[in-house]
Amino acid sequence: MGKEVSEAVSELDFKIETGTFNRSLANLFVIVIDGFRWHEVFAGADPGLLNDKKFTPDDSARHLFSDEQRESRRKKLLPFFWNVVAARGQVFGDRTNNSKVNAVNPYSVSYPGYNELFCGKAGLQPAGNKKGYNRNINVLEYLNEKPSFRGNIAMFASWNRLPYVLNRKRNRIFMDCGLEEETTDKIILAKNVADRNDKNAGQPSPETRYDAITYEQAKKFIQQHHPRVAVIVFGEADVQAHQKRYDLYLKEANKTDGRIAELWNMIQEAPPYKNNTNLLITTDHGRGSSRNNWHDHRLFVRGSSQTWLGLLGPGINSLELDKQQVYNKEIAGMIARLVGEDFPY
Repeated sequence: MGKEVSEAVSELDFKIETGTFNRSLANLFVIVIDGFRWHEVFAGADPGLLNDKKFTPDDSARHLFSDEQRESRRKKLLPFFWNVVAARGQVFGDRTNNSKVNAVNPYSVSYPGYNELFCGKAGLQPAGNKKGYNRNINVLEYLNEKPSFRGNIAMFASWNRLPYVLNRKRNRIFMDCGLEEETTDKIILAKNVADRNDKNAGQPSPETRYDAITYEQAKKFIQQHHPRVAVIVFGEADVQAHQKRYDLYLKEANKTDGRIAELWNMIQEAPPYKNNTNLLITTDHGRGSSRNNWHDHRLFVRGSSQTWLGLLGPGINSLELDKQQVYNKEIAGMIARLVGEDFPY
């Protein structure tokens, strides 16, 4: 990554701009791509996995995402991330350039991962993915108690555990997650999405709805209600990885990149958001680093704690850092700082 930094930075410096940009009036969109590896973010499709029929039975993925050059592969896979986010903002987690981002919790599965992202906690509890309301205070409910944010925070997620991670019964954050509320509109949308999908494609798990539904619900809400902080969690890439479908894992990530691009363009057109909104993109955990375990993530699977982070917006200076250690548990505090607050938990 470009410019060399003369000394290591012990704490993540987000380079929040001062002057004309007022963080206390800023908006923030947080995007999480569940279980998406840093390897694909920074190097694009893995040639070995892409050419392995066991994991990539669909030839179209090879045509779409293969290239001899690393930089070209990653732009083919994530064009918005590399042409806009990396070019105008900041990206962290390219371990080949000594830029590291890590989850600290010992489990490297999703519930503890989201607890770390939104609560800033990485202890021994919570330990697994079972339903159970989280005792830890999260940054979204903390912000929601402040007058300037009350009723202006929304969460949309494909995975149905997020209301438990964020403890919906304890707070008043608007949440639309998983398959918990199958309204007529959602049922029709789900059928249309399923009809468009490849008949050979694996379906989302019983715990995870189609990302297209999550995105459409989020987009509609954002256009109508203009929340100051909106979180969108996409889950299908993780589902396809667990099913060992590298081709579909790549395609879901590519679709998500397109949705983020559409969202960013919508932000630039909307008066409540134009020139006053930042974007944070990350993941809750990594995955295995080898051919044999790329689809897995958990304690003792090497690579599972390795994550990444992208930042874009008028409140963030464009800067590339070669040597950096960032931890997912710092992101909750960062969310607060990007909208002019401090998260003391």
